[in-house]
Amino acid sequence: MAVKFLKHKWQKVLLIVVGVLVILVLIPVLFLNSFLAPKLSGKLKEAVLKGTDSLYTIDYTDLDLNILQGKAVLYGITFKPDTAVYNRMEKSGTAPGSLYELHVNRLIISNAHPFELYFKKKLNIGRIALNEPEIRINKYAEKKADTAKKDDRTLYQKISKSLKLIHVGEILFTNINYKQFNYTGPKVAKSELKEMDVKVTDLLIDSATQTDTSRFLYSRDITTELKNYNSKSADGLYNFKVKSVKLSTQTKKLTIAGLDLKPIDHTLFFQKSKKDRFTLRMQDITLYNFDYITYQKSQTIDVKKMVINKGKFEVFSNYNGPLQTTDRLVTFPHWAIRHAIKATLNIDTLDLKHMSVMYSQLNKASKKFGHLKFDNINGRFLNLTNRKEDLAKNNITTANLTSYFMGKAKLDLHFVFNLNDATYNYAYKGHLAPMNMADVNPVLMPLSMVKITSGRVTSFDFNVHSTQKVSKGTVSFLYHDLKVDVLRPDYTKKTLISALANAVIIKHDNPDDGDKTPRLANVVYIRPANFPFFKTVWHVLLNGIKNCAGVGPAQEKKLNGQADTGDKKEQEKIIKKAVKEKEKEDKKFKEAVEDKKKGKKD
Repeated sequence: MAVKFLKHKWQKVLLIVVGVLVILVLIPVLFLNSFLAPKLSGKLKEAVLKGTDSLYTIDYTDLDLNILQGKAVLYGITFKPDTAVYNRMEKSGTAPGSLYELHVNRLIISNAHPFELYFKKKLNIGRIALNEPEIRINKYAEKKADTAKKDDRTLYQKISKSLKLIHVGEILFTNINYKQFNYTGPKVAKSELKEMDVKVTDLLIDSATQTDTSRFLYSRDITTELKNYNSKSADGLYNFKVKSVKLSTQTKKLTIAGLDLKPIDHTLFFQKSKKDRFTLRMQDITLYNFDYITYQKSQTIDVKKMVINKGKFEVFSNYNGPLQTTDRLVTFPHWAIRHAIKATLNIDTLDLKHMSVMYSQLNKASKKFGHLKFDNINGRFLNLTNRKEDLAKNNITTANLTSYFMGKAKLDLHFVFNLNDATYNYAYKGHLAPMNMADVNPVLMPLSMVKITSGRVTSFDFNVHSTQKVSKGTVSFLYHDLKVDVLRPDYTKKTLISALANAVIIKHDNPDDGDKTPRLANVVYIRPANFPFFKTVWHVLLNGIKNCAGVGPAQEKKLNGQADTGDKKEQEKIIKKAVKEKEKEDKKFKEAVEDKKKGKKD
């Protein structure tokens, strides 16, 4: 076909013309590629020097430039500080608090306009892509002299003589290797992040955007995503994992997925530590209107709304070694907000969705664990802050929660915490829906050596005001047909003591038959210093429950004083005598009730 095509004269002429045109185009393009490459290189290096006050330089090993495609590929890029310049700035008090280094094997620039850059001093690029860049940040303490002259010019003002405009439609950083070395403390603190992506949208530096506060680092949006982050605590007791962390500066939305704080096995943990053991898992955490700029500048966490969706929090009380004697005030929520969180914190609203909490404790006598559970927790916290100016306006945190106690009965809770009170004042009240009392056995049997064999809660209400030392309040525990077994450490039944408990000590109903007025417990509980927050709340309520059931301190002492060994006949006599005394008391009580009714009729 080629031979036949070239037989005609006009075909040969056409081929020659096309060939000449191609050569005429290729020669200037090749010339421009070789001519513009060093020119553009010079412009880029000059812009970096002027934009950073000569602190940073940029260099690369090779540059491939294609004028027709508007594409450039840079190899072996190095962006680093000039240490001599930094030392001079440090002496004058103008040195920045951080230094940055960037190393990239290959950078691809596409949809660029080199002629516009060369003739109009406008750098206009469609897209920049960097794969697997290495970023290092060295953080130092900032020291600024009082007499130091500060350059208040904007970045645009610094580069305006070399470039009138810089615009990049999209910048992509994929698989970033990020390292930070913090030299501000007594020891160098190192942190490292891998599998991080950054997307910059609509970067624009010109006379208009130099004062545009709606942009972050001159960009319309910067989206950062960290994937599969893992770390281990310094003592090796905890592993910390996060599936992904994503932040958008435009929407001010921070999303954390798959957060997992996992301790080592409890046996090994308590061999190495005297502290309580915590487990934390959260499926999703979302922060709305998160002020990232303020956080970056002053480590202030300022959030309009925070939502935690689907998670589990477990506290395992440390059973190893001697009883803890240190004050466990550190476990109180408002203590943690004031002292444990080093950053300045201000969260207007915190919503919890589908959470669960479990408190576990070992009874050394029974060598068994008791588990107190609250499932499907939903609720809202308001005004979580340690910022002084906010506390001056409102120092109260409130929490309204609903959950299912032991996974069975709905529990409504309301907490109030005073965030700056010297006594760590707090209060709580709640209501528990009807439930079978035997559902409490998983926590009652191991910790109290008592098993509920029958009984149903009609309602459970409480209202308690507390400080770090004392809790005072009322508990209303309404129930019917309560019967129990008193247990040995191996969970076998103490027959005679159980009979005594059911016949004499425990009141089987509240209110009692023939009386419409229920028994209420006025609780005054002095917190042992080594009791943590959840344990304190549980013991306050447990004391109220016992009092409503007729098991006060005197009754407990009487019950514990009866041994389940020795002369069986003698014990039976004691029980029979106690039963008769109880029957007499009940008869007198019923007679008093009847007299009261007759008096009302008369």
